[in-house]
Amino acid sequence: EVQLVESGGDLVQAGGSLRLSCAASGFTFDEYAPGWFRQAPGKEREPIACLSITDGSTHYADSVEGRFTISRDSAKNTVYLQMNSLKPEDTTVYYCAIRKWTFYCSGYGFHDKAYQRWGQGTQVTVSS
Repeated sequence: EVQLVESGGDLVQAGGSLRLSCAASGFTFDEYAPGWFRQAPGKEREPIACLSITDGSTHYADSVEGRFTISRDSAKNTVYLQMNSLKPEDTTVYYCAIRKWTFYCSGYGFHDKAYQRWGQGTQVTVSS
C-alpha cells in the first residue's frame, strides 16, 4: 500500500523557518517524482514546489520562490520542503504528492492532476 506520511508542520513566527518531511513507503521511490501543494479553506489546491527526477530541475510558485526548497533523500525515502522567511500568508495545510510519467516540472508537472498519491497534510501556521 502506498503511503505518504507528513510531519514538521508547526506554529512559527514570521521570518522563521520550518522543514516539512514526507516519508514514503509502498512503492519504488526512485520511479516517482515529488511535489508540494497547499490548500487554504475555500481555495483551490495550489502547487508550490516540483522536483524533476529526470533532469533534477525544480520549479516553484512565484509566491514561494526564493524562500522554499524541495528536495529528496532516496536513502531515507523521504521528501522535504525547506521553508524559510515564512510569512503569515503561508498559513495553511501543506501536502506532499508523487507523480509518474510526467517527467518535467514545467507545464503539466506543475499541476495537481499529474499526481497519483497524496499525503494527509500538515498544518503550518505563521504568526505576525
